[in-house]
Amino acid sequence: MDTLLHALQPLFAPAFTLWGAPVTRLEIVAFVLALAMVGFNIRVNPLGWPLAIVSSLLYFFLFWDSRLYAEASLQVFFAVVALWGWWQWLRGTGADGAALRVRFLGTRGRLGCLLALALAWPALGLFLKHFTDSDVPWWDAFPTAGSLVGQWLLGRKYVENWPAWIVVNIVSVGLFAYKGLWLTVMLYVVFVVLSVVGWRAWRRQAAMA
Repeated sequence: MDTLLHALQPLFAPAFTLWGAPVTRLEIVAFVLALAMVGFNIRVNPLGWPLAIVSSLLYFFLFWDSRLYAEASLQVFFAVVALWGWWQWLRGTGADGAALRVRFLGTRGRLGCLLALALAWPALGLFLKHFTDSDVPWWDAFPTAGSLVGQWLLGRKYVENWPAWIVVNIVSVGLFAYKGLWLTVMLYVVFVVLSVVGWRAWRRQAAMA
């Protein structure tokens, strides 16, 4: 990993300074791709998935360099799951065999997602605390666990992916501010707003289905 990070050092060159912290070229490119991705997701356009793959891989290197190991590992998961999500949106089917459509998750499914979050958060937090040098293991673990749930909901076109992202993004704003990743902080503030927009758009679409 150190060798690969060394090879990518030109991308870590500061492009400008924001609130006293350097913003790298890599962070700028990842920022732009991530915004475009969410825009496509709101419109239920599958082109958002390949953008998610590239953006996630760039953020992997950024977060690893900042010792946010759970967030970095999550980006690898995002890149892999984006391939699955891309396929789901292009070829996936629901329980009735029809093509996936935007829909609401039932009460049982919501409880299952909450249970998954309740199990994943402490498991990830304990792992980071005991097996890495992370200085924010629990704070790093929560948005990671929430993102696992949100990504599955998004891939299956459930409306509830958007409130899940709202919570994840709000917590992430504080985490990245603590690490001085100010451009990424701005990105996640925008993500909060876009998640609200996406929630409203998908609720309307599901109600008309």
